[in-house]
Amino acid sequence: MGYSYVFIAICFALAGGIVGRVKGSSFWLWFLISGLVPILGLMAAIAYRYEREELRRACPRCGKVVKIYDALCMRCGMELELPEVAIVSEGMERRGERGYAPDAAQEAHSPQMSS
Repeated sequence: MGYSYVFIAICFALAGGIVGRVKGSSFWLWFLISGLVPILGLMAAIAYRYEREELRRACPRCGKVVKIYDALCMRCGMELELPEVAIVSEGMERRGERGYAPDAAQEAHSPQMSS
C-alpha cells in the first residue's frame, strides 16, 4: 500500500512541476508542493498565474527590470511606487506585441487644434 501512494505522489509531483514551469515559475517548487499534497498541490499549480504575462517596470535607481507587483527592488533595495507606464511582459515581447502607454493613448484621443 505504501508504494502505491509514493507512485501517485510522484506522478502528481511531476504534473505539478511541469504545470508550474509552463507558467514561468520554478519546476522544483511546484514539484515539492504537488508531491507533498498531491491533489491540492496540482490544483494550486493550475490556478497559479502566468509569470510571463505579468507587466514589468524598471527600477529608477539601478535600472533592473522587475515585475510590476514587486514593491522592493531586489538589486538595490529601493522601495518602488506604481509606475505611470509599464514595460511589456515577457510573453508579449516574445510574440512581438507592443506595450500600453497611457500618454500615447491620451494623445491619440485628444482633439487636434487646426490653425
